[in-house]
This record gives sequence, C-alpha cells and structure tokens, in this order.
Amino acid sequence: MKYSFQHKRVLVTGGASGIGKIMARLALEKGAADLVLWDINPQGLAQTQTELAPIGGKVHTYTVDVSKLEEVQAAAQQTLSDVGPIDVLINNAGIIVGKNFHEHSHADIQRTMQINSAALMHITLEFLPGMMSRNSGAICNIASQAALVSNPRMSVYCASKWAAFGWSDSLRLEMQQLKKNVGVTTIAPYYINTGMFEGVKSPVIPILDPEKTSAKIMRAIEHRRAVLALPMPYWFVRFFQAILPLTVYDWVMEHLLGIYKSMEEFKGRR
Repeated sequence: MKYSFQHKRVLVTGGASGIGKIMARLALEKGAADLVLWDINPQGLAQTQTELAPIGGKVHTYTVDVSKLEEVQAAAQQTLSDVGPIDVLINNAGIIVGKNFHEHSHADIQRTMQINSAALMHITLEFLPGMMSRNSGAICNIASQAALVSNPRMSVYCASKWAAFGWSDSLRLEMQQLKKNVGVTTIAPYYINTGMFEGVKSPVIPILDPEKTSAKIMRAIEHRRAVLALPMPYWFVRFFQAILPLTVYDWVMEHLLGIYKSMEEFKGRR
C-alpha cells in the first residue's frame, strides 16, 4: 500500500541545500502539513524557509550540528515540543573529505563517521519509538553507491556509508520481525551533481541529476522500497562483484568505467 505524505510531519536533515532542499520542497508539494529542516547552516535555512513558505504547509528550521549528540538530542526534543511527532524522517545530512587515507586528520575521520553514520542512528533513536508506538512511519537513510563499491580517495567516506547501509537495512528487518508498520528505505546513489561532489569526473556512468534523483527517492519512500540504488541497481553491483575475480573487477572499475579515477580532481563544496 502506497505511503502518503499528505498531512504528515516530515523531518529532513541537511535540508538547506542539495537534494535535502529539493526533497523538502517535494514533501510540501506532496501535501506535508509540517516540514522540519535541520542543517548546520543558519543562513541557508533562513533562505530555504523563505523560498518554501509559499508552497503551503508550515516550515520549521533548526540549526543543528548532527555530529554532536547533545545538539541532536536538544533539537529532537525541541522539534517534538514545537511540531509534534515526526511521521517521515529523511536522514540526508552528509560530508566527504576526498583525500587519500594517510592525508586525513583524526578530526576528519571522527567527523565523517559521526555525520555519515552515527548521526543517522542517534537521530532515528529520538523519533523511532514514537513511530513504533503509533505503528506508523517512514524512515529514509541516504547512503551511497560508496556503500557498495570501494574507491580511492574515499576510504573513510566509504567506511561511513558501508556502516550506514548495514545499519539501515538491519533496522528494516527488525521492523518487519516486530510487525511494525514503519518503513525503512536505504538509498545508494552514485555521484549527484551538487556542490558536494564538485570536480568529480565520471566518463562512462552519468552523474545524477539532483531533481530527478530526489523525485525517485520520494517515490521510493512512498512505495516502501527496501533499497534504491542509482543508477546501477543494488543486485547488479553485487552480482558482478560476486562473479568476477577481484583483479578483473578492479580492471573494469578503473579502466573501463573510470570509477577508481573519478576522485582525482575532486574539489567538493567550498
């Protein structure tokens, strides 16, 4: 049965830019009654709130650094007090450093793992018990195709997304076993054409369009998709990893598809 955004309270982390901002707009266009945006950028939040206000529904913004547990907990309690129970949680906030591993600082590692992995768990833990008690809700976790494919200059990012993917899909299975009507959707997109991946080169596989990707994610939530990988399906990636010898697989990824060289000119969001 299709899940509806109509009259729902929707929370999007990283909602002031990129696909987070687009998904926020789409939630309002789909009839959300309350839209809650969390982001570390107060100026971006204010601008987004102004842009989205005419669409309809109420837009609530909170400046939150999701790498800090105390801020997550405080923002969650304030959200519940101001807005009420959250029906749809989209864990979208993420970062990438884009360096060889030995060039990372300990702070780079800590912050990447906190934002891309731990934050999703802490935020979900704040709102999941309410969804379970109401036996209704939807959780969408934005992982990455980097959760399926190793890549140079992305080692810590890959680690964080592998963790997010494994946790998210395990949570889906737990909700099924507990017979709770709480959908959990894990998204594994390729590079998306936002500032986050500025400088990435992909000669064979097209870099994803933010608008189209956001629309597909929202449909995946509505249709209770377990996993949505873009543009290559989850099973497609895993199948070729299983049947090809590692040396052949590596050659294909580096020389045929160019993925292993895709981060060589990475700049990222400034």
